[in-house]
Amino acid sequence: MQKFLGLLILLAVVVAAAFFTLGKEKISTLSGNSVAKKEAVMVTGRAGSEKIAFLQSEKVTQLLLEQGLRVNVKRSGSVAMVQESSSDDDFLWPASQINVESFKSSSSGMRLQQSADIFNSPIVLYSWDIVTEALIKAGIVQHKEGVNYIIDLPKLLELVKAKKQWKEIGLAQLYGSLIIRTTDPSKSNSGNMFAALTANTLNNGEVVTAESLDNVLPQVKDLYARLGYMEPSSSDLFEKFLQQGVGAYPMIVGYENQLVEYSLLHKEHIALLKAKVRILYPVPTVWASHPLIALSDKGRKLLTALKEPEIQKLAWEQHGFRSGLMGVENDPSVIEVVGLPKSIDAVMPMPSASVMDKITTHLSSF
Repeated sequence: MQKFLGLLILLAVVVAAAFFTLGKEKISTLSGNSVAKKEAVMVTGRAGSEKIAFLQSEKVTQLLLEQGLRVNVKRSGSVAMVQESSSDDDFLWPASQINVESFKSSSSGMRLQQSADIFNSPIVLYSWDIVTEALIKAGIVQHKEGVNYIIDLPKLLELVKAKKQWKEIGLAQLYGSLIIRTTDPSKSNSGNMFAALTANTLNNGEVVTAESLDNVLPQVKDLYARLGYMEPSSSDLFEKFLQQGVGAYPMIVGYENQLVEYSLLHKEHIALLKAKVRILYPVPTVWASHPLIALSDKGRKLLTALKEPEIQKLAWEQHGFRSGLMGVENDPSVIEVVGLPKSIDAVMPMPSASVMDKITTHLSSF
């Protein structure tokens, strides 16, 4: 009898434990605290270097996991990725609509299922306090409402073309002639887009066409030929800019988000960055639109997930990317970086994909 009673008690304990466990799981599921039971889908692709930290951040990874997605991403230059895409890629994430058009016209273009801008970042120049002050005195840069605007880009390019020495604009401590360092335009989008901005500027501020290209292309090529070795990615160039300083890198081309992201990842350097580094906004500039190219159903799911408001909010506040969605505001006051405008108002269109292809081809020949 006692054995029978003990067995009943043990059975009751097992049932109670099972009920408690199942009930707890049910409550957790209803409250949204558990990720779906099925294993998350792995999405594989390539992205520009400026977006790698965003995709691999803990918060973005968790938000995507909650939507059943894991991302395996490889770093690749925007121009290179659309030329070298693999059948294993579920997505490509370059930094310009021009890259999308180039992909469409490639042999792999038929794989495109969907594309959409996820967020935006204007092309800017990064420089230093002493260089910016000299450019302000020269009438090239204007400091207005806390933001440094390049109001006379034609004059700046003319100084570079004429090989004017830094000492001629009051910077005797800097060696050599004025130069604007950029990434390799045949591999990286920031270098490619600055080539477009340069060509448009040299074309009297008008968008370069197939008819006007021959007049400006030799000048653009000459400016790039003087740069020597060019970094293959924006992140590599930005890191060297910060590491080697004003003597080696007085001015570089980059994306607005790079300083924001670096400041948030290296808060111990914020005071020094505020004191020494300056963001210079060309007037007009060009937008890097960061469109995601979905090559499979998994790529389409990632595209949809990245448009979620919470991810878009993180993109701005933690990585400095301006939202690509209507109705989403980007407030500079929430970011510990000085010199960010609330909006980018002066923007120049890019040349057509066919014209950009000719520019890139010529700039990759040296």
